[in-house]
Amino acid sequence: METLLSPSTLFTPSLRGSRRPSLTASVSSRSTVVVSCALRRPQAAGAAVAATTSSSNGDGGIDVVGRSWMSFLHHGLAAAALSLAISLAPAPAPAVASEFDVLNDGPPVDSYVVDDAGVLSRVTKSDVKRLARDLEARKNIRLNFITVRKLTSKADAFEYADQVLEKWYPTIEEGNNKGIVVLVTSQKEGAVTGGPAFIQAVGDQILDATVSENLPVLATDEKYNEAIFSTARRLAAAIEGLPDTGGPSFKENKRESNFKTKEETEEKRGQFTLVVGGLLVIAFVVPMAQYYAYISKK
Repeated sequence: METLLSPSTLFTPSLRGSRRPSLTASVSSRSTVVVSCALRRPQAAGAAVAATTSSSNGDGGIDVVGRSWMSFLHHGLAAAALSLAISLAPAPAPAVASEFDVLNDGPPVDSYVVDDAGVLSRVTKSDVKRLARDLEARKNIRLNFITVRKLTSKADAFEYADQVLEKWYPTIEEGNNKGIVVLVTSQKEGAVTGGPAFIQAVGDQILDATVSENLPVLATDEKYNEAIFSTARRLAAAIEGLPDTGGPSFKENKRESNFKTKEETEEKRGQFTLVVGGLLVIAFVVPMAQYYAYISKK
């Protein structure tokens, strides 16, 4: 019976064929087995104890729930902050077009206007489109209007206008009845060019007037919408044989000097002397008159 109930027989299979251990050995083996069993899964035991404690203790359950809510709140705040940062981040700046883009894109199909500089209003574009469309329908002459901020490939607006005409309409047949109006906003200048039929219909006088009056004068005052529309009306009137609508006159701003002339200085000096003298007389005479009146009463 002792052998069957021996701990060494139950827990240690390798000792089945050996002699029966002594009582001391049996106690030692039992204690060893108990210790090894207790140390097998300390983490699982700790987790079970924590779970039991949390389920049995109300404060512990609240603490666990509170920590879970705090973690959820932190994640929610982080997501909200990231979303707000993305929404408030400045939008990527659009690619800035240049005179090369105007050349490569070709003539506008229906708008008659290429506002690369972004200075024309929607009303101006609509008015210019209507005027150019009617002109093309009646006279078979097409006008294209271009605005650019600055030129880097050509020296002035005239060279660039000729380049656009050659690029958009490579042959004489294609560009015969085409006109190009260019306005450079940074240089405050413009140019008008076109095919032989267009030049003949407009005339040299109106061409020179538009590039010396309408475009540069109004562009100097940054009236770009008026510069384009007045040029369109003036060219259209010339093509249709109507009286010239005219253009703005160039006003030369003369800087006035802040220094006064000799005559103005002398005049101001005389007025100053008169005023100071009057004040001195009043300062001395009035107190003396008051004192004399006071003595006479006594």
